[in-house]
Amino acid sequence: MLNTAQLSSAPQAFTQGFSLEADRKRLSLTALKAFRRLVGQWDLTSQQAAALLGVSLSTWERLKPDGVAKTLSQDQMTRVSALTGIYKALHLLFVDAMADRWPMLENTGPLFDRRTPVAAMIEGGIPLMLEVRRYVDAVRGGL
Repeated sequence: MLNTAQLSSAPQAFTQGFSLEADRKRLSLTALKAFRRLVGQWDLTSQQAAALLGVSLSTWERLKPDGVAKTLSQDQMTRVSALTGIYKALHLLFVDAMADRWPMLENTGPLFDRRTPVAAMIEGGIPLMLEVRRYVDAVRGGL
């Protein structure tokens, strides 16, 4: 049995957060690269991509070229994290073609109300993105 001293010296689990600017600066280039790839795989329009990222269309057009670096906000990092989690879970659940089509297919599930998951997430913002992430994880048996 562990005593109090052993518990306090045990390694702590690290959870990546996005509140520190230094962390966001370090992670933004990779996050944007992943988001650009997701936009291409899901065949999103520039307007859809901008809305999912939470930026204006003109800002998205400036961020679109590969290699462009910008420090994303905590909100934007959370969006990218949720969306890449959905992307990964879909690829674990379906074959690649279906995984990439699913976000743009009308869905009768209670989260979507006959909208596409992309349209629902644009309307519902971060809370719905996180809910879709939990939903897809649950469907694939991850929860």
